[in-house]
Amino acid sequence: MRFEPALQIALVDGIGEIEPGADLPALIAEAVAEAVADGDILAVTSKIVSKAEGRLVAADDREQAITDQTVRLVASRRNPETGHVMRIVENPLGLVMAAAGVDASNVPEGMILLLPEDPDASARAIAAAVRERCGARIGVIVTDTMGRAWRVGQTDAAIGAAGVRVVDDLRGTTDANGRVLDVTVAAVADEIAAAADLVKGKASGRPVAIVRGLGHLVGDADGADALSGARTLVRTGEGDLFRLGAEEARAEGYAAGWAAGRAAGEHRD
Repeated sequence: MRFEPALQIALVDGIGEIEPGADLPALIAEAVAEAVADGDILAVTSKIVSKAEGRLVAADDREQAITDQTVRLVASRRNPETGHVMRIVENPLGLVMAAAGVDASNVPEGMILLLPEDPDASARAIAAAVRERCGARIGVIVTDTMGRAWRVGQTDAAIGAAGVRVVDDLRGTTDANGRVLDVTVAAVADEIAAAADLVKGKASGRPVAIVRGLGHLVGDADGADALSGARTLVRTGEGDLFRLGAEEARAEGYAAGWAAGRAAGEHRD
C-alpha cells in the first residue's frame, strides 16, 4: 500500500512574540505568504490574538478576574488537598469553560490574559488580510484549550472561525450500509483545532499552523454569503442539556422542593 497523507499540518515560523497593538493579521499574512494555497485553513492560537488585542490585564487576584468574566456558574468543586476551588462557568462568549478562559500561563507575573472579545471577528480580520496578501482562498480558526464533560484532560477547540464550515451536517445522507443518518453533525472546526494542537503544542513558540487537505470546508469569509462563525457551535438556553453540575442541580431541586412544600403547608394552614 502506498501511503499518501490526506491531511497535512505544518507549523508557521516568523510570528515572534506579540505585543499589545500589534497588527496580527498583517504579521500572519506575511509569515504564511510563501506557503499557503487555496483551500488551506490556518489554526491560530487565541493567546496571540488576545495579546494583540490588548486583553492582557493586571490582576493581583486571579479568582476575582474569573468572577468578573463569569456570566453563570455551572459547577464548582473544592480540592480537599489544596483547598483550591475549581469553577466551571459560562463566560461572556457563551463558552462553558474552567476559569472562564482566564489564562495566567506565559504572561508576566501579576498579569492575566482574557479571551478575545469577538473571536469570530478576529478570525475574519486574519482571513481578509491573508486572502488579500496571498491571493489564496483560505479559512481561519481561532483555537483555545478546554476540558470536556465525561473525559479526562483538555483539547483545543474552535472559539472563532471565518471562511470555514464549522460543522459538517451529514443528516439525510447514508452510511456504508445504506442507512440514513438522522443525527450525525461532525464538529469539524473543533476537530481541526485539536489536530493542529498536536503540531503546535503548548510551548513550541509557533502559535499558527497551516492545515491542508480540507478544502471542501473552506468558503466565503465575509459578506452576505459568509459561513457561520464558531459562535454557532455554542449550545445555550433550551439546547443546553447540562446547564448545571450534579451537585448544583441537586441543590436547585432541593430548594425548589422545599419552597413548594412550604407553600403547600401555608395553604393548608
